Amino acid sequence: MGLFDKCRETVGRVEYTKTAGQYFYLRVFEPPATPVVKMAGREMLMLGSNNYLGLANHPKVVQAAVQALKEYGTGACSSRILTGSGPLHDRLEKELARFKGTEAAVLFSTGFMTMTGAITALTGEGDVILSDELNHASIVDGCRLSRAVVRVYRHNDMVSLEKALVRARSARGRLIVTDGVFSMRGAVANLPEIRRLADRHDAALMVDDAHGSGVLGEHGRGVLEHYGMEGRVELVCGTFSKTFATTGGFVAASREVVTYLSHAARPFIFTASPAPVTVATVLAGLEVLAEEPGLLADLHRNARFMKEELGAAGFRLEPTITPIVPILIGSDEKTFQMAGRLEDEGVIVNPIVPPAVSSEGSLIRVSVMATFTLDQLGLAVERFKKAGRLAGVI
Repeated sequence: MGLFDKCRETVGRVEYTKTAGQYFYLRVFEPPATPVVKMAGREMLMLGSNNYLGLANHPKVVQAAVQALKEYGTGACSSRILTGSGPLHDRLEKELARFKGTEAAVLFSTGFMTMTGAITALTGEGDVILSDELNHASIVDGCRLSRAVVRVYRHNDMVSLEKALVRARSARGRLIVTDGVFSMRGAVANLPEIRRLADRHDAALMVDDAHGSGVLGEHGRGVLEHYGMEGRVELVCGTFSKTFATTGGFVAASREVVTYLSHAARPFIFTASPAPVTVATVLAGLEVLAEEPGLLADLHRNARFMKEELGAAGFRLEPTITPIVPILIGSDEKTFQMAGRLEDEGVIVNPIVPPAVSSEGSLIRVSVMATFTLDQLGLAVERFKKAGRLAGVI
């Protein structure tokens, strides 16, 4: 096979899915993260964004970003370890450490770099990583690059995890890595039991709280607050591309671990620092989360409404306490049909098919924002009902 044969094959597959009405990717929305967006000039209800609290468009957040752009310019043009650190970076790391209840935190330029950088810096030959089978691709790639032995345990299955830990007892070090909230189906990791097993088998625990930060817990501090486990996990990681409405990520941990990562994690050392406008966006988002608890209440009210109404309409829903509402379809073809019918009706959703889920696990992923009105969601439910009947889902 020639070097570019795979490119031509991909183009062929893309063109085929477009012709078949099964291409729901790289669509252009104006703006992309509001309850009502425009696609090709047509107004659509956006039920596929992770802008959970609506911070991407919050006046205080936008103003903070504008002010940072005026004051600090567009970027530092250097890595953090050389000349790319500014006062906003330092301030955000302190705020994130307080937010997550740790001694310190370190910023990365993307969420993907956060997980790959931390895992590859902390583990290597002689270590064993225990990874949930449904972990995010950034964790999977970090494990592959680490040179550690990787043992994948069945999703949220504590018997499977303990068997893997027993097999790893002769390892130099053991690291359990799990998503806090699993992004496709909205399941929450069983952290209390994972912590118990980690302690029993002398393992460290890393949690990627990308979809829990700003969503779970009384104050939105994430999955650890939800379980009352703040301060009981060695590494808490996250991204800013969901609730905090920009790019970048962080690791919150002990001061010792953070110091090590800032001198050993290659994606930190060899990547330009997060732009000041990005850092200011997150700082403002943290302030809004603290000052406007009603946003968190609205988010969960809207999620409850969608789950109750869609369930009553006959859709099969995966149980979840998050704003991610997975509608189980089970067939790739029907999943694409449902997404297409919904798009025809003016509703944007994400069809999820293998390899993102198992062969029988195809689903429609709905994600809810706090900034939806109940009238808008009620209209969306009516369109779901119509699309579901036309696609033979209900």
